[in-house]
Amino acid sequence: MPSQFPPLNIPPVPSRDSRFYGSSGSPQLNFWDRFRGKGRPHVGWTESAIAIARSSWLNVLLVIVPVAWALHFVNGISHIVQFIFCFIAIIPLCRLLDYGGENLALYCGKDFGDVIVVSANNAVEATLAICLLSTCQLRLLQATIVGTVLLRLVFVPSMHFISGGARIAAQDLHPHLADLNQTLLTTGVLSLLLPAAFFSALNSVDAGGESPNAVSDSVRGDLLKVSRGLAVLLLAVYLCSRIFLHNPPGSENGLHEHKDAPAEFKERAARMAEEDPEVNPWACLILLFLVVALMAPTAEFLVESIQPMSERHQIPQEFFGLILLPFVSYSAECILSLVYHVQLHLEHYLGTPLYPPKTLAEARSIELSIQFLIFWMPLLVLLAWVTNKPLSLLFDLFEVVLLLSVGFLVNYVTADAKTNWIEGVQLLALYAMMALTAWFYPGQPAVQTMLSCGSIQSFLAAEGVPPNSTFTNISFEGFHATLDDSQINNFTDRLRDLNKLYSLLKQIETGS
Repeated sequence: MPSQFPPLNIPPVPSRDSRFYGSSGSPQLNFWDRFRGKGRPHVGWTESAIAIARSSWLNVLLVIVPVAWALHFVNGISHIVQFIFCFIAIIPLCRLLDYGGENLALYCGKDFGDVIVVSANNAVEATLAICLLSTCQLRLLQATIVGTVLLRLVFVPSMHFISGGARIAAQDLHPHLADLNQTLLTTGVLSLLLPAAFFSALNSVDAGGESPNAVSDSVRGDLLKVSRGLAVLLLAVYLCSRIFLHNPPGSENGLHEHKDAPAEFKERAARMAEEDPEVNPWACLILLFLVVALMAPTAEFLVESIQPMSERHQIPQEFFGLILLPFVSYSAECILSLVYHVQLHLEHYLGTPLYPPKTLAEARSIELSIQFLIFWMPLLVLLAWVTNKPLSLLFDLFEVVLLLSVGFLVNYVTADAKTNWIEGVQLLALYAMMALTAWFYPGQPAVQTMLSCGSIQSFLAAEGVPPNSTFTNISFEGFHATLDDSQINNFTDRLRDLNKLYSLLKQIETGS
């Protein structure tokens, strides 16, 4: 018997992924609606506070933050004790930064959310850099910038490639993202090569045989103008790269819908659209602001506690800035990663099977280094301009060469959008080579002089250097120095006297 009622055509309920991206991947909601959480369950302030408090057991270490601050202002406390407490205090702050950034990214989508997470992960190093700028430790600031880029670009990816490729032949990178990162990295490194070439050309001997005086206020003024222009251009390049990456021309060209995008990358984007945040967006912003406010003095106290220890143990200044200081700032995140892996293997030992190996390589640290190189570094140059600090893009030539070599190897490793554990070993070996070389490198005194706060002529006069002097680098059996004209003349006179004395002693020996 036929039914008296016609069948009901009930349309299927669209998934949250289709509500956010649509069938073709184009955004259905504008940014403001997505940020306010339209289409997601409402999260109140009480629920947000409880979720933040329960986000990690490491939050119990937050009580160390005021203790670390108090120890800094107490006289007679060992620098080692101050360092230990500041180091422990940064660990929960780093975890809260990650938690707040990840929850805020759920409201902003995969594309813009990645920018937020990357910026949150760079907060420690950026805060440390601003602290060094405020105290006018410009040479140490430059070394720390280069060291941070090297750490994020070489050491961290090497660890991920080794651990991630231990159970799989090769892991994938997003080819579209890898290609863009290669060009951005090259652009950032070459922007440092130009001021170094400019300064080296002025220091070279001209056709007349005379060496121009490149260490002067006038040359530094020209370099500052060049650096500020380059900084504006780098910021424009970074901004355009974000627009191109997250809103490319044409249809179906987004990262999560690119035809060559790895399957696991697409799954992560879909999972992010379906996952419900635990904290409301305004609470995320307040959390990030408070954590950065707490981290700024803690990072400054950490640097102040480690500097006396480096001087006491005679750690070279170049090694301190290039290797030690960036590694200390990253070590809190390293501890978090170590705790996660220990917990994972402990669960496996107790009977829980390991997760299947990931096919998508973990290369977010490369994006961190690129952001620090072409966003934070030029931003620091412009901030120094506003605060009347002579920070330029004239870096030590040794550091520029390190960046060039690292950029070449990283671009070569990621060129095929695949990684494996042996490539991670190669990156780790390169980082060890750079650390070994940095231990014995004395630095470039002329560049350090150009970064001195105040007048260069006043600085040279305080050092006993006559005005309008030219400088020569001297290197002999482990002795390195940059000498002015009068010092070179005195040095030559002493050598001449020693030669005469040697000849006289030789004659006496022959006569006897």
